[in-house]
Amino acid sequence: MPKLKDCRAFIGGSEYFPLMIGGMGVDVSTSAMVLEAARLGCIAHLSDAMIPAVCDKNFGTTFTRNKVEAYHRLQTEEFIQDRVPQFDLHEYRLAQTRYVSETVEKKKGTGGIFVNCMEKLQVGSSTELLEVRLKASLDAGADGISLSAGLHTSSMRLIADHPRFRDAKIGIVVSSWRALKLFLRAANRVNRLPDYIVVEGPLAGGHLGFGDDWADYTLKGITADVMDNLEKEGLQIPVIPAGGIFDAEDASSFLEMGAAAVQVATRFTVAQESGLPDAAKQRFFEAEGKDVFVSAASPTSYPIRLLHSSPCLNSNLAPQCVPFGYVMNTKGQCQYLDAYEATGVSETGKKLPVTEKICLCHHIAHYDVWTCGSNVVRLKETVMKNAEGIYQQPTTEQIIQEYLGERTPLDV
Repeated sequence: MPKLKDCRAFIGGSEYFPLMIGGMGVDVSTSAMVLEAARLGCIAHLSDAMIPAVCDKNFGTTFTRNKVEAYHRLQTEEFIQDRVPQFDLHEYRLAQTRYVSETVEKKKGTGGIFVNCMEKLQVGSSTELLEVRLKASLDAGADGISLSAGLHTSSMRLIADHPRFRDAKIGIVVSSWRALKLFLRAANRVNRLPDYIVVEGPLAGGHLGFGDDWADYTLKGITADVMDNLEKEGLQIPVIPAGGIFDAEDASSFLEMGAAAVQVATRFTVAQESGLPDAAKQRFFEAEGKDVFVSAASPTSYPIRLLHSSPCLNSNLAPQCVPFGYVMNTKGQCQYLDAYEATGVSETGKKLPVTEKICLCHHIAHYDVWTCGSNVVRLKETVMKNAEGIYQQPTTEQIIQEYLGERTPLDV
């Protein structure tokens, strides 16, 4: 089988090693991680999840506090009480531009700095916010944008007037040919096909692009179906499988079937450069098969794979819609709000655990949603423990070297 170090992915006129790091939020795929990947000739994603809060954490800005204060000021005016908390689009543009540009300006090497942009952020004015996020990422100099978490049938149109619309690499993340076909139809309207297609399978971490029947599908099956249909349509667009590609052998098997590259994520959650807290990284290393499950607790209505030990589960947290509120629709509704209201209190008056849904935005912002791919159980095979029994975190460079076939796990 081909070794990744001997292959190249040609995407939008640029050449990379055929390895892409997925966008892990919130600030798990950090600037430091992305810069390392770019230095080594690979592609890596900054996640654009909750960028204002990420800027506040990294740069000491006050975007989240500003949103809360603005909302409370509005509530003093009786005629707009109970208004859906919304983000100030100007402030969001400032946050997105700063976050992306702070990384792009430090780039060294021939790799790519891409932004993983999720469509399914609602917060009232979802289309306007999506346009701000897309254009700000382009303004900040991102090499590419991967359109994820939705069909993105309007995304190409929203940025068609941007001067970098045909210069930056633009890709779409899908889990079926049916979804891809809908996107391609919309992309054709602005005469701009994607530069690459990420096909995400059912073993990925986080939210899955499937229903309850996710276990009926395989990544290789979906990838083959997408590639076959692209060929029938006469389209030569690089395909990049993602979800459950744990090592160099897995990656090589997809290159052998014609994939241009592979996208990986779970291996990098425990890298030294990862933004995941050290305690959570140790839970990832310790995970066994029984610890990983696909839950219906996300208020997005999509199944989500995470660890049973995630602190977000069975929380009784009051809804945090004012500071965050990304899952709210235009009417201010969210499944967690409904679940919280339907949950009773104990005899002492304390709110009982909310078992149906989780306050996703708040818990993700506080690293309490431990999403992971199904192969998280194999992480312990790749590192050693120190004398205190703590699993040692590899560097981003070391993990990349393993995928490229330049080192083996447990090498020191």
